[in-house]
Amino acid sequence: MTEQANPLLSAWTGPYGLPPFDAIRPEHFEPAFEAALAEHRAELRAIAAQTDAPSFDNTIASFDRSGRALTALEHLFSTLSSSASSDELRAAARRLAAPLAAHGNAIYMDAALFARVEQLHEQRQSLGLTPEQLRMLERIHLDFVRAGARLSGEARARYAAIMEQLAELHTRFAQNVLADESGYQLQLRGEAELAGLPDFVRAAARQAALDRGLTEEGLHVVTLSRSLIVPFLSFSERRDLREQAWRHWIGRGDGGAGTGASDNREIVREILTLRREQAALHGYRCFADYALADTMAGKQSAVRGLLDQVWEPAKAAAARERAMLDEVRVQLGHEQDIEAWDWRFYAEKVRQQRYQLDEAEVKPFFPLDAMVQAMFDCAQRLYGLRFVAQPQVAGYHPDVKVHEVRGEDGALRGIFVQDNFARPTKRSGAWMNALRWQARNGIDALPIILNNNNFAKGAAGEPTLLSFDDVRTLFHEFGHALHGLLSDVEYERLSGTQVLRDFVELPSQLMEHWMAEPAVLKQHARHYRTGEPLPDALLAKLNAAATFNQGYATVTYCASALVDLDIHALESAEVPDVVAFERDTLKRLGLPQGIAMQHRLTHFQHLFSGAYYASGYYVYLWAEVLECDAFEAFVEAGDPFDPTVARSVVDHLLSVGNSREPGATYRAFRGRDARVEPMLKGRGLLPA
Repeated sequence: MTEQANPLLSAWTGPYGLPPFDAIRPEHFEPAFEAALAEHRAELRAIAAQTDAPSFDNTIASFDRSGRALTALEHLFSTLSSSASSDELRAAARRLAAPLAAHGNAIYMDAALFARVEQLHEQRQSLGLTPEQLRMLERIHLDFVRAGARLSGEARARYAAIMEQLAELHTRFAQNVLADESGYQLQLRGEAELAGLPDFVRAAARQAALDRGLTEEGLHVVTLSRSLIVPFLSFSERRDLREQAWRHWIGRGDGGAGTGASDNREIVREILTLRREQAALHGYRCFADYALADTMAGKQSAVRGLLDQVWEPAKAAAARERAMLDEVRVQLGHEQDIEAWDWRFYAEKVRQQRYQLDEAEVKPFFPLDAMVQAMFDCAQRLYGLRFVAQPQVAGYHPDVKVHEVRGEDGALRGIFVQDNFARPTKRSGAWMNALRWQARNGIDALPIILNNNNFAKGAAGEPTLLSFDDVRTLFHEFGHALHGLLSDVEYERLSGTQVLRDFVELPSQLMEHWMAEPAVLKQHARHYRTGEPLPDALLAKLNAAATFNQGYATVTYCASALVDLDIHALESAEVPDVVAFERDTLKRLGLPQGIAMQHRLTHFQHLFSGAYYASGYYVYLWAEVLECDAFEAFVEAGDPFDPTVARSVVDHLLSVGNSREPGATYRAFRGRDARVEPMLKGRGLLPA
């Protein structure tokens, strides 16, 4: 295929170096990857074959500069596979998984290349390196070691085979989850099936039907998108329909939704078996030990120590919440015990009764566009950033919006791309990724950072209204985006969110604090029809109810984190049936009746569509300890927008990427290690 016929075979000349989205077709990717892989192999051969003695510049910096075309292509392919998928793109992903994994193996098992890195690492204290260069050398060396560079013979060959198999299995797992999510729809007809649903849920369900080409008058569709199924479970009076939708939601990937073709149970077992073997080749007893060795926590005992501090108080709080739910259930004359598909329904009744807080009353004050402007305003007040819409720049889908990001001096700092709506071709959840990382090594690369959300789009001509939790998600992902946009490092490998996994959620969760700040809400939370600002009385209700149901939320999260850790801590080469393991573990932990884990293993994309969060789902809680303690610095300053504290956040948390050890950079910001009490207080888990 010629360059003219394949736009991915030539330089991207779109605005800001964006890809030519409108010209890209699935069949373009495999030839483009073939060319990019060959180019990268040639660059690496040149580094390894040098006759000059290894130096930081001719080996480490050159290694960081290599493969830029391949990296850009991988970012683009990942973005489209996650957000604008198709049968053809999914087929290409399956075909490319093993070759891309093989390329990674070839890089990190290249004996000549590793010999140069190893020599520099041994001499690192005598090379006169800057702190960032030293960190870079240590991280690159560790990347090689953890990828098997010190293995030899049969062990090296077996390790390479394992990584290729895992790449294929991760791809199949993710595609199976997407198949179950996009393949399910609960069709609602007539008032009896819509009973209890407020107007905003009905509008979203009607729009979901139209988006799927279902034009039958009065037909509404509930999908497995979180922004639609959660309000359905919260408001629907039809217990039978709640149960049906819930069982499909939690049954993704285990044969409980869709067809048997998307059953992930055996795939998960295969992944776990291979990960156990991978860890053993590195000399670890289990995968959890291998994965946690390169984290702030460092070992299982530190993770379990944190989870243990939270698990029992969370269960106690959930028991108090259940008593409130039972009280309402009895008042309503409902005889059945509260099951997992009932909890949100009765919790919403308690919220309405005890706190006089009705989500249908709240959502009109949180239109999506206004909340996007609120987060942009916070970024300007805190960090001096301006987000300037570029409506003439096309993204990969009509929903995508592109913004220039400019600093206080007016200089361009990066590009922010936002894709906010759920659709059948997009995986569930919310995430940040990059089309390009910030770096200065060899090229002054401005970051191109993406945020993806899955909000249910409002009806035609109507705004999209967010729940308070949706607003939190919006700000959370924006925190990740700021981490990428404010990165100010020399080397791409150390840029943005490419930090230790239990540090990566700190900037995102810290940003959540501003979505609930009264000054922000009073300015931006306005009724989408009347323009009325959020009333003081309604704000007081939101604050009063802030910790209600946090026991439930904490239990669902911790259950997933504990099951993740336990199944990756298995030392036996024989992996048990994962559904039975999950059930037995939750029974041993004492998971309360009527509460389910947040993510079941068969659709737990954090763990099995890749390895980044494997045995690491605890990181949200670890980072919450950090971010609650970090926000206390603003509280102590008496101003949530204190410029001195905000500058320190940039200097020590947002701009440094992975150029410093995270514990040291946090202590530089706070003057000490983080304390756990602010997190427990924020979740309402401290004893009265």
